[in-house]
Amino acid sequence: MNQTVTQQHIAILDDEPDITQLLATYLGSQGFRVTQRHQGSALLELMVVDAPDLVLLDLGLPGEDGFSIARRLREHWNCGLVIVTGRGDAVDKIVGLEIGADDYVTKPFDLRELLARIKAVLRRSRAEGLSP
Repeated sequence: MNQTVTQQHIAILDDEPDITQLLATYLGSQGFRVTQRHQGSALLELMVVDAPDLVLLDLGLPGEDGFSIARRLREHWNCGLVIVTGRGDAVDKIVGLEIGADDYVTKPFDLRELLARIKAVLRRSRAEGLSP
């Protein structure tokens, strides 16, 4: 019997194409469906038409900053949210987690560690979805 397996969808928002391509290639090889965006407005448009299961969000973006985008994601969508950024200051980490990020990873990062963190967030998200 053929069963359709739905790939979990991850959206990457980073203004550095090299980073998004690296992540997209790696996560795609791990069985995820990946969408790359380079501006906050493009991610928010994606959320309306094809909301991902998890968003990898950089904070240092042109135009609207990552914290603002994170707040909007939390206000309107229920998806996993991992901040992946070069900002390693403790205050930035605290703010990111307090506004609703499920995890906070600083650049440079190990791809395998990031994958493990993504899987952990997705596991928690599924478990919460199954709860009454």
